[in-house]
Amino acid sequence: MKKLITTLTNIWKIEDLRKRIINTLLFLLIYRIGCHVVLPGVNPDALATGQKEGLLGLLDMFAGGSFSRSAIFALGVMPYISASIVVQLLGIAVPAFQKMQKEGESGRKKMTQITRYLTLAITLVQAIAYVKTQIEPGAKTIADPMFTILAAIVLTAGTLFVMWLGEKITDKGIGNGISLIIMAGIIAQLPGGAVAEWASRMSPSGGGIIPILIEAIALFFIVIFTILIVQGVRKIPVQYAKKIVGNKQVGGVRQYIPLKVNAAGVMPIIFAQAIMFLPMSLAQFFPNLQSDFLTSLTNFTSVAYNVTFAVLIIAFTFFYTAIMVNPQQMSEDMKKNGGFVPGIKPGYDTNLFIDNVISRITFPGAVFLAIIAIMPAIASAAGVNNQFAHFYGGTSLLILVGVVLDTLQQIESHLLMRHYDGLMKTGRVKGRSTASVEGYDQSAI
Repeated sequence: MKKLITTLTNIWKIEDLRKRIINTLLFLLIYRIGCHVVLPGVNPDALATGQKEGLLGLLDMFAGGSFSRSAIFALGVMPYISASIVVQLLGIAVPAFQKMQKEGESGRKKMTQITRYLTLAITLVQAIAYVKTQIEPGAKTIADPMFTILAAIVLTAGTLFVMWLGEKITDKGIGNGISLIIMAGIIAQLPGGAVAEWASRMSPSGGGIIPILIEAIALFFIVIFTILIVQGVRKIPVQYAKKIVGNKQVGGVRQYIPLKVNAAGVMPIIFAQAIMFLPMSLAQFFPNLQSDFLTSLTNFTSVAYNVTFAVLIIAFTFFYTAIMVNPQQMSEDMKKNGGFVPGIKPGYDTNLFIDNVISRITFPGAVFLAIIAIMPAIASAAGVNNQFAHFYGGTSLLILVGVVLDTLQQIESHLLMRHYDGLMKTGRVKGRSTASVEGYDQSAI
């Protein structure tokens, strides 16, 4: 306890860090207020209540519940994330984008500008789709088409404002702004889920305090397990040749390429959830196609759903890792800078060696990611309330753990820079982004 108080005191003493933390909290407060401001022309009392399921439930969680309450921030930052993914994939497949990536700061600014324009286009399309499909006609107090135009403009402006908030948090606050906004939306759902679980367990047939203690212990170990997956790396040693520059000798030191066990981040789960939403859509639009198997794929607690979900996650993990991590580029960069893996010839042999290492560590990482993804279904099958079961794994837990680690790492960096003790007595906090070798960054989305 004394260590905690001393650390908090040290954090408050650093003026720059104190301002950044206060700025971050104020920006997040603005975001949370906007999540409760209903769209103009919508009667909130006439909106359908109830928890969203499937992909819509994921969107509602990312948007902090504003998706279901038709708030001005209903679309959240998902259009921006979609645009970022598209631009990132274009940077791998399109030569013009590859050239921009290699231009340094100027190229990064160009790609950021393209991402913003693409965000605007995606938001307009999603805003119109949201107004047409998610707002009941009885909740509209303004007649169409005026309501659709007005709501689409407000939703687009809301998403662009949230994107601006995220950039401001990154510049003026602490941590990654977009990630913190997503985390704030997820955490906003936690009190309601915890209260619902407490009420369920305290009912005459709920079992009392013992099941709650068991659930808390299980959640604690799941979080630890998730941290191990997020931070797990396989270090490949890299030796650099000695060079004489003027009167100084440079190089001759050993560094490491940290290959992450989970290089794909949460993207495989998001892709797999999008695919698993298709059976539900087919069941709605084509009732004649319904079968026992198709029906089971719409129930997230069924065996068929979870087995299919896990297989898709494993497949998408390999796919996304192959896209994001380029062994050939890594080996070429090492060769240009006079680096080599001890015992491995530079060039093709190094490329093959790194590729084999990536393949070996990706499989257990993919399996562990699949286990984390189906944990909410296991928790729900064990009797945990559906609203609270989402925090036992899946995208929400991975994002929470990753963002908290990244933010704590930045706070600790400020402390160490000013010769204060870190956040822990031994070791250092490590975020999702590990150290890079010669500018190569292994962090994933």
